[in-house]
Amino acid sequence: MAKTHPTGPVQVGTAKIGEGNPFVLIAGPCVIEEAHHPFFMAEQLKAISEEIGVPLIFKASFDKANRTSVESFRGPGLAEGLSVLAEIRSRFGLPVTTDVHETHQVETVAAVVDLLQIPAFLCRQTDLILAAAGTGKPLNIKKGQFLAPWDVFHVVEKARSTGNRSVLVTERGTSFGYNNLVVDMRAFSIMRETGCPVVFDVTHSLQLPGGAGKSSGGESRFISELASAGIAAGVDAIFLEVHDRPDRARSDGPNSCPLDRLAALLRRLQAIERALREIGP
Repeated sequence: MAKTHPTGPVQVGTAKIGEGNPFVLIAGPCVIEEAHHPFFMAEQLKAISEEIGVPLIFKASFDKANRTSVESFRGPGLAEGLSVLAEIRSRFGLPVTTDVHETHQVETVAAVVDLLQIPAFLCRQTDLILAAAGTGKPLNIKKGQFLAPWDVFHVVEKARSTGNRSVLVTERGTSFGYNNLVVDMRAFSIMRETGCPVVFDVTHSLQLPGGAGKSSGGESRFISELASAGIAAGVDAIFLEVHDRPDRARSDGPNSCPLDRLAALLRRLQAIERALREIGP
């Protein structure tokens, strides 16, 4: 694939992603849980991000449509979930993002969120990508675990065919045997050749899909190492699932970043980014 020139930073609310801007944090619990929890998490994440000086986009899913088991908790559903995200956006002044899974959801979700997200398993669903990009809202497309990084060019072309240039691409690991994912650090440079800002979904890259029988396992102990490597490789945003009690999280707890470790992690990532700027290209 031929290289595509950068299209400039992608503006998501007050956050500018890409083109030399400091890294942005996309973070929140995997799924919207009981009524008070997403508001508590938004408040805590905002306080941490403002103290450290990292722009924040709040993320939580209203429906986890690809859970391992039919018995797994999926979330509150479209109407209730969007109501929660709208209130977080209003109350805390944060840009918000969530997944869309089907074309009929797109317009409704786009009316509430600042950034639409295409889940990794759905990154080749042409109608879904066209519908989401066609809203004109910024779009974050997660590279499927089954795709090579150069295959992302075709996905981006679908989105851009609508005229939407505000497209992010996210690396979240590649299937490696059974119940495991690995991150190929070459992928960041290859995906950057699309001209899109590149996001690194650190915590999903540490997921062990189906590794806990009826749910996914994970290796959250490697979050700092992977996030640090991503910043060193020049990614434009870091995606983290964060939870105050990962052991009680209703989705993806084993690979979530504990809330009480987030501040130290962000300071570490900032220090790496500053060092790279001092070194120069």
